[in-house]
Amino acid sequence: MEQFLTPAFWLAVGQIIMIDILLGGDNAVVIALACRKLPADQRRKGIIWGTVGAILLRVILIFFALTLLQIPYLKIVGALLLLWIGVKLLAPDDEGHGEIEGSDRLWSAVKTVIVADLVMSIDNVIAIAGAAESAGGDHKMPLVIFGLLVSIPIIIGGSQLVLKLMDRFPFIITLGGMLLGWIAGTMAVTDPAIVGHVPQTDAVRYGFGVAGALVVLAIGKLVSARRGGGNAAP
Repeated sequence: MEQFLTPAFWLAVGQIIMIDILLGGDNAVVIALACRKLPADQRRKGIIWGTVGAILLRVILIFFALTLLQIPYLKIVGALLLLWIGVKLLAPDDEGHGEIEGSDRLWSAVKTVIVADLVMSIDNVIAIAGAAESAGGDHKMPLVIFGLLVSIPIIIGGSQLVLKLMDRFPFIITLGGMLLGWIAGTMAVTDPAIVGHVPQTDAVRYGFGVAGALVVLAIGKLVSARRGGGNAAP
């Protein structure tokens, strides 16, 4: 029980919720598109059941991700993927959702939401697994489940509001990208392949975290500047 009262636990919960908000914005769009043809009285059911199904599937994927992260070098690979995800958050590609088909049948719409979420959730799964790893201890899955359960009402009812806030205050996205870089750095330093070669002190771990955050910030700004320059060219 003491594990659930530690600052590390609640810090990881906060990271999971923020990750789900930052990387789950597209989920709200997918849900809306998949359920747009449903009768008005069934849209709420489609949103709720689609979100619940997607969350359950994500918990299963994260369980496997947490298990795989115990294999040497896979945390390093996961950290590199997190750095890429963080950069992509700061310098996103122009991606549409025109391929999401709406359905006028409830369970068909729910299936569309779950399948689309599965395809789009790889980044969420890696990031959440990394955040859970940073908390340490033996309660990673309860931590993940708690964090995702708290995120459900945010995904269902608050994603659009959060997206508007991000549009108005872009620094939120920057902080989110740097958070992913921080998680990447702190995860890489605990990889079984390098644990014996790098001191496992808080100072080293935080140093790797800061380095990861700065790498994401620097590369993200560089990529954004290059794309901006390219768009400005005649």
